Amino acid sequence: MLKTEVWNVLVVNRDEIMKPLTKVEEFLERFDNFKDSEFRSLEIKSPTSMSITLATQDKNRDFDWITITLDFIDVSDALLVDGNKLQHIDLSDGVSILKNQNKFYFGVGDCSSVESIKTSTLFIESLNLKFKEGSF
Repeated sequence: MLKTEVWNVLVVNRDEIMKPLTKVEEFLERFDNFKDSEFRSLEIKSPTSMSITLATQDKNRDFDWITITLDFIDVSDALLVDGNKLQHIDLSDGVSILKNQNKFYFGVGDCSSVESIKTSTLFIESLNLKFKEGSF
């Protein structure tokens, strides 16, 4: 009698895995604070969950262009722009991400404090921040 086994294999694309953002400074350094990057999209999933996708150069990949999606979870405050105006936001100074008192603060431009982030063109305040890498 011939014995056969059936195996199910799940192939996971590494680009699809959301990773918690734990080392903010290293992350920003890797992407040069997203200077001269481009906004690709802003998606509001719910009143407390949204994501932003940016096209940027990756220092770890010999400065190849990739996309980074930032997933903001448990959003408590935000100032957003219409999706059709997103592409017109100047990212020559990049973006800022600060972690202060267990909250993440994302803002456009070179911001050194929570107060300066909250006065930027676009900002998001959340309890959790995850990211994933994708193809350009």
